[in-house]
Amino acid sequence: MLIKRVPDMPASEITDERLYWGRRQFLRAVAGTAVGTATLWSPASPAVEALEAQASLQGLEKSGLSTTEEPNSFDDITSYNNFYEFGLDKEDPRRYAGRLKTRPWTIKVDGEVGKPAEYALDDLIKLNQLEERIYRFRCVEGWSMVIPWVGFPLAAVLKRVEPTSRAKYVAFTTLLRPSEMPGQRTDVLEWPYVEGLRLDEAMHPLTILAVGLYGKTLVNQNGAPIRLVVPWKYGFKSIKSIVRISLVEKQPPTSWNRSAPQEYGFYSNVNPDVDHPRWSQARERRIGEFFRRKTLPFNGYADQVAGLYAGMDLRKLY
Repeated sequence: MLIKRVPDMPASEITDERLYWGRRQFLRAVAGTAVGTATLWSPASPAVEALEAQASLQGLEKSGLSTTEEPNSFDDITSYNNFYEFGLDKEDPRRYAGRLKTRPWTIKVDGEVGKPAEYALDDLIKLNQLEERIYRFRCVEGWSMVIPWVGFPLAAVLKRVEPTSRAKYVAFTTLLRPSEMPGQRTDVLEWPYVEGLRLDEAMHPLTILAVGLYGKTLVNQNGAPIRLVVPWKYGFKSIKSIVRISLVEKQPPTSWNRSAPQEYGFYSNVNPDVDHPRWSQARERRIGEFFRRKTLPFNGYADQVAGLYAGMDLRKLY
């Protein structure tokens, strides 16, 4: 079925991207003067044009679960990405993701559920209250960002399909379309990309399905048109361009664990005390900052989620 674009909302009802940019770019310019790397921001920059090309999302609520940290700029968030379906370089997704067609788009929800369903994306959005959630986002390679996602709790979708008593995990699958995703024509991973959560992790209020960024629909390189965001886990758990969500009884396979199990565990919680075999996880570099900062357990969300793992050996179950 055809999926309609969400109509534009009044500018007064969405976050003003230029306010975020103004402060951050000023700070960068000051810091850049000292090191000779300052880049002045212009309203006509490609990043601003890309943001303005996206459809605005209506009726956003501000989430009380947001961090108070300053978000990264739209340019940071959309130009430094891991999305291997489009290439291995951090800038490859922005270079090549434009060919991906994200309309129409459907998401199948099936498995151990009483009411399996297939949703057109816009219908799914209409069924849920959209929220802006400013979340820390930590990548396993040692970099991090703060991102103003727009989305809704995954739990709302799962409750609607009525999980059975056999449902213990949630498995996710990315679109498989090598004609538009050139990385899928390589063997760097086994395609399509798959991920999974334990059911209680999936039902946690912090876990969302994101459909927007900075008050507008997602750009392709950030996982358009719908992606998972699990802020206390490393970024590769937040699977992009989702086409299927399945509730299952047994722990599902995940792409990076299948590729390199000695490096990427199923749980993949941010744990500064468990190093990656090839580098330390004790410190991280926030994109846009020069100095590294201390990595926080569960990416700073320990108060909310540590109870999910009570009694578990988080060194063994990494």
